[in-house]
Amino acid sequence: MSTSEISRPTGAEAPGAPPTDTRAQPPGTTRGGVETIRPAHERGRRRIPRSLRRSFGPVGALLLWWLLSRTGVLSPDTLASPVAVFRRGWDLTTEGQLGSAIWASTQRVVEGFLIGAVAGTALAVLAGLFRLGEDLIDATVGMLRALPWVGLIPLFIVWFGIDEKPKIALVVIAVTFPLYFNIYAGIRGVDSQLVEAGTVLGLTRWGQIRHIVLPGALPSALVGLRYALGSAWLALVFAEQINASNGIGYLMNNAEQFFQTDVIVVCLVVYAVLGLVSDLIVRLGTKYLLSWRASFDGA
Repeated sequence: MSTSEISRPTGAEAPGAPPTDTRAQPPGTTRGGVETIRPAHERGRRRIPRSLRRSFGPVGALLLWWLLSRTGVLSPDTLASPVAVFRRGWDLTTEGQLGSAIWASTQRVVEGFLIGAVAGTALAVLAGLFRLGEDLIDATVGMLRALPWVGLIPLFIVWFGIDEKPKIALVVIAVTFPLYFNIYAGIRGVDSQLVEAGTVLGLTRWGQIRHIVLPGALPSALVGLRYALGSAWLALVFAEQINASNGIGYLMNNAEQFFQTDVIVVCLVVYAVLGLVSDLIVRLGTKYLLSWRASFDGA
C-alpha cells in the first residue's frame, strides 16, 4: 500500500462485531472490511506521466514555429525554419565549429562561476553570521547590485583589456549577487528558537552553525545557485561580444554580419540547452541534498 493511501476499518469491523462477508461489500473495500481511501486528485482519472506533460510546451512551440514557417508567415529572412536550423546545426557540428565554440564558452562560464561562487558565498556567510560583517558588507553589495552589470563592460575593457579577463569578470559579477542575497537571506531566515534550543543543548558556536544555521540556509542557497547559473549563461551572451575569437557568441557575431538567422537560432538554442542542463544538475542536487526535508510538491 502506498503512502498516499489510507486504510481504515469499515463500520462492520468495529470491535466486537462479527466478521462480514467481503463479497457483498461495495467497491473500495478489501477483504476484512478495510476501506482504501485515496487523495481526491488520484481518484476517477488516469494520470499522464510528468515527463510527457513537461514536453507539451516545447513540442507545441516547435510545431507552431514549423507551421508559421511552412505557411510563409515567417520568411527565412526573418526567422529560419526549424528544418533549416537543424540542418545548419548538424553542419556546424560535423565541421567541428559548434563543439569548439561550446567548449570555449563552457570554460568561461565554469571559471567565472567558480570565482563568483566563492566570492558570493564568502561575503554572504560573513554578513549573515556576524553583525559587523553585515555592517561592512551588506550596504556595499546592495549598492553595487543596483549597477547594471552590462554597463560595466567598457570599464572592464579599460581595466583588463579585450582578452579573456573582461569576459570572465562579467560572469563573476553576474554570479556573485544572486548567491550573496539568497545565502544571506537563508542564514538570517533561520528560526532563532532553534538557535536558542541548540544553546540549551550545549552546542558550541560552530556546532550551531554546522547543525542549525547552515542546514536551515541550504534551501535558499540552492535557489540562489539556480539563479546564479542562469545569470552566468546570460552574462556570457554579452561577454562574448567583446572581441571574441571563439565561442558561441563569436559564431553569433559572424552570423549577424551575414544575416544568417539559422546560425543565430542554433547559437540561441545551444545557450538555452546548456542553461537547461545546468539547471537540471542543480535540481537533481537539490533533491538529494534536501531529501531530509518534507516539502510540498504540488497538487
